[in-house]
Amino acid sequence: MARSPHNGAQIGFQPRIRKGAFFEAAWRHGCRSFSVYNRTYISGSFSDPESEYWSVVNDVALWPVMGERQIEITGPDAAQFVQLLTPRDMSKCAVGQCKYALITAADGGILSDPIILRPDATRFWLSTCDADLELWAKGVAVHAGMDVRIRDAGVSVLQVQGPKSAALLADMFGDAIRALKYYRLTTVDFAGTELLLSRTGWSGELGFELYLADASKGDALFEAVLEAGRPHDVRLGSVSQARRIESGILSWGIDMTPDETPYELGLDRLVELDNPADFIGKARLAALKDAPVTRRLVGLTVDGDRLAPNEDPWPLYRDGRPAGRITSLTFSPRLKKNIALGLVETACAAPGQSLTADTWTGMRDALVTTLPFVPKR
Repeated sequence: MARSPHNGAQIGFQPRIRKGAFFEAAWRHGCRSFSVYNRTYISGSFSDPESEYWSVVNDVALWPVMGERQIEITGPDAAQFVQLLTPRDMSKCAVGQCKYALITAADGGILSDPIILRPDATRFWLSTCDADLELWAKGVAVHAGMDVRIRDAGVSVLQVQGPKSAALLADMFGDAIRALKYYRLTTVDFAGTELLLSRTGWSGELGFELYLADASKGDALFEAVLEAGRPHDVRLGSVSQARRIESGILSWGIDMTPDETPYELGLDRLVELDNPADFIGKARLAALKDAPVTRRLVGLTVDGDRLAPNEDPWPLYRDGRPAGRITSLTFSPRLKKNIALGLVETACAAPGQSLTADTWTGMRDALVTTLPFVPKR
């Protein structure tokens, strides 16, 4: 069936969808590409994806990512409750540390893949993907019998990503920023408001995230980061899809869903079954640990001219029969080829396996390859 990208589509603004603290600044600086993420407008490209790709690779990119909501869990039993939600061993998460984690269902499926931040002993933030994680946590709490409080913290996030990001933020908040370790957090002062700052991000490059709770300071913070970034060639834009796919960074709802287990996606390291504490899905994940998987997540290259990103999963075939699907595809400016992530039958998952992909322009040859295409930095 003939298909083509839906270029020129529009999204209507409505009161039921939140704007976030940086929405007006993003609009003022030319962003006209938005999507909805966690019932919040999230900014897309400010100019063109390839220019923004080179900015995050060579310099520094500023992305107002208001849809990256922070689900706050507080109370005397907060640590015990967060452990119930995730297969990560949260006893190893100290105050001031972050953990990339999975939230699993009783059947082992993946409900979300947040970064869990621990600002203090009885307060956690779950920096959530586009999933109903707040509702899931509140539902679990009803039956957990623990003393916790769960809410959306009302935080808006700025991602500052790229090799010059540390220099930019050091100019704003002091040289101690340069020493902040990967997946650690600290607090900084901006105009009398305390900001949480973490060395995390979605780009595969050196990067940081700024978390603003006081929405009235949104414009001022946005402009201050832009001004501090001028000597470092800062550029506005979304964190590049091409760079995250190069790095093998997965997107929940696209590359992983509740229908997949961590073992199919190569995320075994995030399932810490030696932890004596219980968590939702532990029994099922323990049973699946040594069982063979029927499909695996792989990298793929797709032959031919540049393809626009897929809007839906694209079927993959081996010798004319279904073999899996492409989940995310992009054109890599650095590699000068179409690259993708996909789920394929285990028998087709070895690097070098030839497949066929049903793309915008019809059938194209695809080749299974190792991940990442380009390592994280």
